[in-house]
Amino acid sequence: MRTVSPWLRWVVDPVAAFKLLLVPVFLYFIWELLTPRLDFLGLSNPFGILFLISSKVPTSDPADPRYAKSWSDLLFIAYYVLFSACFRQTVVVSLCRPVAKYFGIKKEAKLVRFGEQGYSVIYFALFGGWGYRVMSQLPTWWYRTEYFWLDYPHWDMKPELKRYYLMQTAHWTHEFLILVLRLERPRSDYYEFIAHHIVTLWLVGWGYMLNLTLIGNAVFLSMDIPDAFFAFSKVMNYLQFKFAKVVSLAIFTCVWTYFRHYLSLVILWSVATEFDLIPAHAQRWDPADGTYLVWWMKYQIFVPLALLQWLNIFWYYLIWRVIARAVMTSLTDADDDRSDDEGEGGD
Repeated sequence: MRTVSPWLRWVVDPVAAFKLLLVPVFLYFIWELLTPRLDFLGLSNPFGILFLISSKVPTSDPADPRYAKSWSDLLFIAYYVLFSACFRQTVVVSLCRPVAKYFGIKKEAKLVRFGEQGYSVIYFALFGGWGYRVMSQLPTWWYRTEYFWLDYPHWDMKPELKRYYLMQTAHWTHEFLILVLRLERPRSDYYEFIAHHIVTLWLVGWGYMLNLTLIGNAVFLSMDIPDAFFAFSKVMNYLQFKFAKVVSLAIFTCVWTYFRHYLSLVILWSVATEFDLIPAHAQRWDPADGTYLVWWMKYQIFVPLALLQWLNIFWYYLIWRVIARAVMTSLTDADDDRSDDEGEGGD
């Protein structure tokens, strides 16, 4: 891992990140202690917007509140980029590294890779489950794709949807930062990975700006669940649990096929054929009214999703190369073709 400047120490040092995370929380509670004496000023706590979602719709039902997007969401994302750095490094260093050493992994490069995959298992399992829960509360439940467009614009979000979407945005921003700063040793598919992160951030950003969080949730879910299975298969491979790694690879391949290809193609088909379900009055560019989906926006949505699918097909090809290798070697040496490029005698 490269040495970073003192200004970016929080990216690699969980203690430094944790200290920074505590600052707004501490200030928030100090404010809460002081404001009872300043009620006459009518001031609201300015620090909560860093770690609590903001912009509640005043007219929404208190029993079923809704939230709108706002510029303060950028502060929320920035705070959770910091949180992502702290959480990631804590899992990698304090949890995964001791586990790897316990199972006999000694070389530094493999310890690092094991930590990365262990973190991925935890993150994508958590957010895959959370995305599933969020979708279960929405009319789009299990890819009822017509509801991506009906009743657009979907500018008023359930609080859990907004929190989930912004924390996902923070995660991918943090992952992109790690890649561009080369804080991890590049893999053989480094440039494809860069392209994936750029397309993902493009979709995430535009999806939020254009009030397309319902389709955004569907895309996140189709990506996160197979990523959890992929990372678990990699962990089994590093631990050399030969039977478990073959079984996990087989399960992962089925999960990947369904989520990354079938469901992703369902989403693409919806963009291509159901876009016109958008109410006629909303098929215009009017930011004041929350409507942005003029006719050409169909291609703004379709093209990056198609690029993401192309990258998935590239990785799908590599997955089947792994399976072919496993069959040809009697299921004894099924190693991931997305090479770690560790340069340590093929260890």
